[in-house]
Amino acid sequence: MPYHSDIHLPAAARHLVYALAAFGVSGLLACAPVQASGTPAAKPAAREASAPRMPRHLDPAAPAKDYFGAMKEPAPLASRAIGSYAKGCLAGASALPVNGPSWQVMRLSRNRNWGHPALISFLEDFAAKAPKVGWRGLLVGDLSQPRGGPMTSGHSSHQIGLDADIWLTPMPDRVLTAEEREKISAISMVKQPQDVAGADRSVDPRRWTDTHAALIRLAAKDQRVARIFVNPAIKKALCQFETGDRAWLRKVRPWWGHDYHFHVRMSCPAGSVGCTDQDEPPQGDGCGTELTSWLADGPWVPKIDPETGKPPPVQKKRPLALAALPKTCGEVLTAR
Repeated sequence: MPYHSDIHLPAAARHLVYALAAFGVSGLLACAPVQASGTPAAKPAAREASAPRMPRHLDPAAPAKDYFGAMKEPAPLASRAIGSYAKGCLAGASALPVNGPSWQVMRLSRNRNWGHPALISFLEDFAAKAPKVGWRGLLVGDLSQPRGGPMTSGHSSHQIGLDADIWLTPMPDRVLTAEEREKISAISMVKQPQDVAGADRSVDPRRWTDTHAALIRLAAKDQRVARIFVNPAIKKALCQFETGDRAWLRKVRPWWGHDYHFHVRMSCPAGSVGCTDQDEPPQGDGCGTELTSWLADGPWVPKIDPETGKPPPVQKKRPLALAALPKTCGEVLTAR
């Protein structure tokens, strides 16, 4: 995309280009003004009135997700990923426009299309390259909340604006409506079910293609990407797909779920003081004994309590308290 890498347009001009590309000039003029988050642009007074009122003193024992989930706009601070992927927050977030030349954002009601500018830049670049490997365009799921932090549902990570979920369903050749973006279901690439003893934990050949594999390889080869999480069955398919340079497979890690999307995680960007990277992945392509253990019954089939004849009850984790996050996250919450 030359207008990202060679010509540095201001953000407002860049978003106008995306809108023109997605809707056409006449469609743009017929639409109500839209913010980068995809919600109708409000008058300044109305937006101020609807902004959540933070308490004068934050309760350090309160669930952090309640505070961060209430934030509708980013903190007006210098861009910075703070803390770790599952215990942190985000200052100076940017929004991925809901429509681009080769992407569309899904589940707009969640308001989770926010990220560190480094993540937004990667997604724009990646979306531009995707058609070159045969992928029509990206359907983008959750990034982060406007100020990052723990989410009200769905993720324990995605807290510092460096994680993104990308559907394993290609973008259609038209602009989806807001209703469609809420109701369309992503498609699992994996044979089901997986929690039965002796299950075939492989991808479904009716859905999985080499183009899926090429798309994930394209993301993994980007130097900005630290890790990609996929279902173990997808990791198995990727190991079988690659017949040449296998170095990129090291970044692709098996994890629960991730059968209908892949999760891209960026390294901490320059200037994000206090951002904590994960340790490097283990050496090798990850296609050996580690993957074999993921594909066995152990991780998937519930253990039965011999006394009750039932699986033991699931122990719910207590919500992460605000005090568990870096102290700077309090400043992120209260910044106006």
